[in-house]
Amino acid sequence: MAGAIEAKLVELGITLPTPAAPVANYIGFNVVGKLVVVSGQIPLEGGKVAVTGKLGAGVSIEDGQRAARLCFINLMAQVKAAVGELDKVKRVVRLGGFVACTPDFTQHPAVINGASDLAVAVFGEKGKHARAAVGCPSLPMDSAVEVEGMFEIE
Repeated sequence: MAGAIEAKLVELGITLPTPAAPVANYIGFNVVGKLVVVSGQIPLEGGKVAVTGKLGAGVSIEDGQRAARLCFINLMAQVKAAVGELDKVKRVVRLGGFVACTPDFTQHPAVINGASDLAVAVFGEKGKHARAAVGCPSLPMDSAVEVEGMFEIE
Protein backbone atom coordinates (compact mmCIF):
# COMPACT_ATOMS: atom_id res chain seq x y z
CA MET A 1 0.00 0.00 0.00
CA ALA A 2 1.39 3.39 -0.98
CA GLY A 3 2.00 5.94 1.75
CA ALA A 4 0.45 9.37 2.10
CA ILE A 5 3.28 11.12 0.26
CA GLU A 6 3.15 8.65 -2.64
CA ALA A 7 -0.62 9.24 -2.82
CA LYS A 8 -0.01 13.00 -2.88
CA LEU A 9 2.42 12.57 -5.77
CA VAL A 10 -0.21 10.60 -7.69
CA GLU A 11 -2.76 13.34 -6.96
CA LEU A 12 -0.31 15.93 -8.31
CA GLY A 13 0.40 13.82 -11.41
CA ILE A 14 4.06 13.30 -10.46
CA THR A 15 5.95 10.10 -11.17
CA LEU A 16 9.38 9.92 -9.59
CA PRO A 17 12.14 9.01 -12.04
CA THR A 18 15.00 6.62 -11.43
CA PRO A 19 17.54 8.68 -9.46
CA ALA A 20 20.24 10.17 -11.64
CA ALA A 21 23.66 8.60 -11.31
CA PRO A 22 26.50 10.93 -10.33
CA VAL A 23 28.51 12.28 -13.26
CA ALA A 24 31.72 12.91 -11.29
CA ASN A 25 33.44 11.89 -8.05
CA TYR A 26 30.54 12.21 -5.57
CA ILE A 27 27.48 10.31 -4.39
CA GLY A 28 23.83 11.18 -4.99
CA PHE A 29 22.98 11.32 -1.30
CA ASN A 30 24.54 10.82 2.10
CA VAL A 31 22.60 9.61 5.15
CA VAL A 32 24.07 11.05 8.35
CA GLY A 33 22.14 10.17 11.47
CA LYS A 34 18.61 11.43 10.90
CA LEU A 35 19.53 13.60 7.92
CA VAL A 36 19.62 12.83 4.22
CA VAL A 37 21.82 15.30 2.34
CA VAL A 38 21.14 15.18 -1.39
CA SER A 39 23.64 16.37 -3.98
CA GLY A 40 22.56 19.08 -6.38
CA GLN A 41 19.98 17.89 -8.88
CA ILE A 42 19.50 19.41 -12.31
CA PRO A 43 16.20 19.57 -14.24
CA LEU A 44 16.40 16.14 -15.83
CA GLU A 45 13.25 14.84 -17.47
CA GLY A 46 13.29 11.63 -19.45
CA GLY A 47 17.06 11.45 -19.05
CA LYS A 48 17.67 14.84 -20.67
CA VAL A 49 18.13 18.35 -19.31
CA ALA A 50 14.69 19.89 -19.78
CA VAL A 51 15.58 23.56 -19.27
CA THR A 52 18.92 24.91 -20.46
CA GLY A 53 20.42 28.37 -20.77
CA LYS A 54 20.42 31.44 -18.58
CA LEU A 55 17.74 33.43 -16.83
CA GLY A 56 17.92 36.97 -18.12
CA ALA A 57 19.13 35.74 -21.52
CA GLY A 58 16.23 33.87 -23.07
CA VAL A 59 15.03 31.63 -20.23
CA SER A 60 11.80 32.96 -18.67
CA ILE A 61 10.98 33.03 -14.95
CA GLU A 62 8.26 30.43 -15.67
CA ASP A 63 10.74 28.12 -17.39
CA GLY A 64 13.14 28.62 -14.47
CA GLN A 65 10.38 27.70 -12.03
CA ARG A 66 9.61 24.58 -14.07
CA ALA A 67 13.31 23.69 -13.93
CA ALA A 68 13.38 24.16 -10.14
CA ARG A 69 10.26 21.99 -9.81
CA LEU A 70 11.96 19.23 -11.84
CA CYS A 71 15.02 19.55 -9.62
CA PHE A 72 12.84 18.97 -6.54
CA ILE A 73 11.24 15.93 -8.18
CA ASN A 74 14.75 14.56 -8.71
CA LEU A 75 15.64 15.37 -5.09
CA MET A 76 12.64 13.32 -3.96
CA ALA A 77 13.78 10.42 -6.15
CA GLN A 78 17.16 10.47 -4.40
CA VAL A 79 15.52 10.61 -0.94
CA LYS A 80 13.29 7.67 -1.82
CA ALA A 81 16.36 5.71 -2.92
CA ALA A 82 18.05 6.61 0.37
CA VAL A 83 15.25 5.65 2.77
CA GLY A 84 12.81 3.50 0.79
CA GLU A 85 9.68 5.59 1.20
CA LEU A 86 8.97 9.30 1.35
CA ASP A 87 6.67 8.96 4.36
CA LYS A 88 9.88 8.62 6.41
CA VAL A 89 10.62 12.31 5.74
CA LYS A 90 9.89 14.29 8.91
CA ARG A 91 10.86 17.65 7.41
CA VAL A 92 12.41 19.30 4.40
CA VAL A 93 15.19 21.08 6.30
CA ARG A 94 16.92 23.16 3.63
CA LEU A 95 17.08 23.73 -0.11
CA GLY A 96 19.98 25.40 -1.86
CA GLY A 97 19.05 26.80 -5.26
CA PHE A 98 21.45 27.84 -7.99
CA VAL A 99 20.26 29.84 -10.99
CA ALA A 100 22.36 30.19 -14.13
CA CYS A 101 21.83 33.81 -15.07
CA THR A 102 23.14 37.04 -16.45
CA PRO A 103 24.91 39.42 -14.04
CA ASP A 104 21.93 41.78 -13.93
CA PHE A 105 19.31 39.08 -13.16
CA THR A 106 17.82 39.48 -9.66
CA GLN A 107 14.76 37.20 -9.55
CA HIS A 108 16.53 34.16 -8.05
CA PRO A 109 13.96 33.70 -5.24
CA ALA A 110 11.08 33.65 -7.73
CA VAL A 111 12.82 30.93 -9.75
CA ILE A 112 13.62 28.70 -6.77
CA ASN A 113 10.01 29.04 -5.61
CA GLY A 114 9.34 26.33 -8.21
CA ALA A 115 11.10 23.88 -5.87
CA SER A 116 9.87 25.43 -2.62
CA ASP A 117 6.24 25.52 -3.71
CA LEU A 118 6.38 21.86 -4.70
CA ALA A 119 8.01 20.92 -1.36
CA VAL A 120 5.06 22.45 0.48
CA ALA A 121 2.50 21.00 -1.96
CA VAL A 122 3.89 17.49 -1.40
CA PHE A 123 4.86 17.55 2.29
CA GLY A 124 2.52 20.23 3.68
CA GLU A 125 3.86 21.95 6.80
CA LYS A 126 6.78 19.48 6.85
CA GLY A 127 7.81 20.92 3.48
CA LYS A 128 8.55 24.43 4.81
CA HIS A 129 12.30 24.87 4.82
CA ALA A 130 15.28 27.18 5.11
CA ARG A 131 16.68 28.17 1.73
CA ALA A 132 19.29 29.91 -0.34
CA ALA A 133 18.74 31.16 -3.90
CA VAL A 134 21.86 32.38 -5.67
CA GLY A 135 22.91 33.26 -9.18
CA CYS A 136 25.90 31.80 -10.99
CA PRO A 137 27.44 32.13 -14.45
CA SER A 138 26.89 28.50 -15.50
CA LEU A 139 25.75 25.09 -14.29
CA PRO A 140 26.51 21.51 -15.36
CA MET A 141 25.24 20.50 -18.81
CA ASP A 142 24.00 24.09 -19.39
CA SER A 143 21.20 23.53 -16.84
CA ALA A 144 19.26 26.66 -16.02
CA VAL A 145 18.80 25.61 -12.36
CA GLU A 146 20.29 23.21 -9.83
CA VAL A 147 18.85 22.47 -6.38
CA GLU A 148 20.41 20.60 -3.44
CA GLY A 149 18.53 19.51 -0.35
CA MET A 150 18.62 18.33 3.24
CA PHE A 151 15.82 16.22 4.70
CA GLU A 152 15.18 15.03 8.26
CA ILE A 153 14.03 11.39 8.43
CA GLU A 154 12.53 9.13 11.10
